[in-house]
Amino acid sequence: MDIRSTAFAEGASIPSRHTCEGADVSPPLAWTGVPAGATSLALVVDDPDAPDPAHPRMTWVHWVLFNLPASAAGLAEGIAPASLPDGTVQGTNDWRRTGWGGPCPPIGRHRYFFKLYALDVELPRALGAATSAVLEGAMRGHVLASATLVGTYQKQRDA
Repeated sequence: MDIRSTAFAEGASIPSRHTCEGADVSPPLAWTGVPAGATSLALVVDDPDAPDPAHPRMTWVHWVLFNLPASAAGLAEGIAPASLPDGTVQGTNDWRRTGWGGPCPPIGRHRYFFKLYALDVELPRALGAATSAVLEGAMRGHVLASATLVGTYQKQRDA
């Protein structure tokens, strides 16, 4: 399985348009190679370098989505909740809200992991606006394949 973005290459800088210094819209994402037995997909975007890459203390979660149809091939830039594929559920990010929350590192250049999972089940809608920890627990034993895209970002004023 593979996940990519036309906004940035693997390991490259995420454009400010997708961050707190810009329009803060989600980047376009596309994926291929979803296994034939997959029933649904999940996406978690997080930053393991928080708050300071020199001394990380936590992983900050930027976006949580699950129950994307296995037939979905990606997400458009700045996708609105109403435009998400049918059945998709948005979880809660670390700003305690649903939806995309773009990179906004307090110091240094951080890495952002866009992690896509192919699952052999559709997860219970009762998970509601689950956190990534709840989602990861629910996915345990159901991941058929995964793919990761990594982008980086450092605030312009911190450059």
